[in-house]
Amino acid sequence: MYPYQRIVIARHERGLLFRDRSLQAVLDPGVHRIADPHRRVEVEVHDISGVEFTHPHLDVLVRAVPTLVTDHFVIARLGDDEAGLVYVDGVLTGVLPPGSRRYYWKDAADVRVERVQLGADPEVPEPVRRLLARPRPDSPFAMARNRHVHVAEIADRHVGLLLVDGRLVRTLDPGLYAYWTFNRTVQVEQIDQRLQPMEVQGQEILTRDKVTIRVNLTASYRVSDPVKARSSLDRFTEYLYRELQFGLRQAVGTRTLDALLENKGQLDQSILDHVRENASAHGIEVTKTGVRDLILPGDMRELLNQVVEAEKAAQANVIKRREETAATRSLLNTAKLMDENPTLMRLKELEALEKVADKVDRLTVFGGLDGVLNDTVRIGVRAE
Repeated sequence: MYPYQRIVIARHERGLLFRDRSLQAVLDPGVHRIADPHRRVEVEVHDISGVEFTHPHLDVLVRAVPTLVTDHFVIARLGDDEAGLVYVDGVLTGVLPPGSRRYYWKDAADVRVERVQLGADPEVPEPVRRLLARPRPDSPFAMARNRHVHVAEIADRHVGLLLVDGRLVRTLDPGLYAYWTFNRTVQVEQIDQRLQPMEVQGQEILTRDKVTIRVNLTASYRVSDPVKARSSLDRFTEYLYRELQFGLRQAVGTRTLDALLENKGQLDQSILDHVRENASAHGIEVTKTGVRDLILPGDMRELLNQVVEAEKAAQANVIKRREETAATRSLLNTAKLMDENPTLMRLKELEALEKVADKVDRLTVFGGLDGVLNDTVRIGVRAE
């Protein structure tokens, strides 16, 4: 039995030398001959390629040989209100949560741990925000980003509401944001401030004259005050939908069917006035409302068609009688002029003769022009 142990440590390895199960030294790369006649020496070989040092009895080792640990390891001890950013050779490789304790081999790489004070503001510092918000899929801290960082990207024409532990902290303009989630719950709600449509379909309402009609309403709105809308209403779209229903029923129920059909614009304005006043108190601006469809029951449609048909027939009859009266009055005036003026009477006779001649192929004249006139058109000759 040889009194020496031969230990070979590769360049990517380090050895922990234990004598009587107590840490004595850290072995550098090379071949080591250790006197051990009584088998009291043990050597643990660790691969330092992973940079971080882990050991099941790490805390005991640190307390037992603090100087040895300090010489060979970069130590990161974080408080309860601190997070850590781990840089290896100048590249961000990980995030440490508050209260962490980590040890990194000094010889493995240039390791630096940057402390971040969490405090009351959970926002991630600007230099590392994009690295944490959009890590590469193969990045070593991609998983840490999902566990420790809440990322929010506010789109254009939107407003973000930052809630920390359920309390509204501030509003966010369009852009990219990242927040630490250590020891807190972070949420970001986005509210669209563009003009939005809303449809209220198939509302069956009884008019003042007891006619049931089906109404379809459309409206346009925008959120003018996101903080007020979020703080005063749980779901502001549901609230606005109900207000449109109430305004529609109130406007239709207080009018007769004829009034609804004759003045639809007045109905739209009445609904808009009702909804706009109630919605503005909650940070919602209603810009326009309009009744898109008024659907009548089948029998009511037939009755209205009959009424319209009768009205149009009556109007046509009135117009026809008016034209007949005007034509008769014109004939009477013409007859008076012909009676008072024989020359005009003669011209009328010639016009009549011309019309008759156009329809006759051959015309034999006896007795001259007077004979033609007297025999063809006898107007007042015998009376003379």
